[in-house]
Amino acid sequence: MPADREPTPTPIRRRRAADETSAGGLVVRTANGAAAAALIGRLDRRGRLRWSLPKGHIEAGETTEQAAVREVAEETGICGRITASLGSVDYTFVAAGRLVHKRVHHFLLEAVDGELSDDDIEVTEVAWVPLADLDARLAYAGERRLARRAVELLAATA
Repeated sequence: MPADREPTPTPIRRRRAADETSAGGLVVRTANGAAAAALIGRLDRRGRLRWSLPKGHIEAGETTEQAAVREVAEETGICGRITASLGSVDYTFVAAGRLVHKRVHHFLLEAVDGELSDDDIEVTEVAWVPLADLDARLAYAGERRLARRAVELLAATA
């Protein structure tokens, strides 16, 4: 390159951004006078088990409520009935070289049928967790906030 020419700067590669919307919830049952919620455990990239609320993509033609009920059933084996909206959680991550902004709508559900099951390929474990233990068990701050809201709602209706 001649001495009088500046090098051409390397262009900054921008990741393509995508928006995704999912739905899920906290499904609760009361057995022997004690309330518990069904949580799912998934292995993270480091192989650690991370407990969270069941959730997944909204399919074509589904409402957020329908998707939440379906995803809870698919990931836990428990059929639930929505009793309240808990709110949404927003987060961003990188997948397949693109930046993804995700919003997940969560609902409070009452367990009406089914048996706890980890048959879903995306789920490593499932467990009924006492409501008092949710804050310590849930891996993500946004979901802990929603679980506290659920406990408040349940206390107000008891």
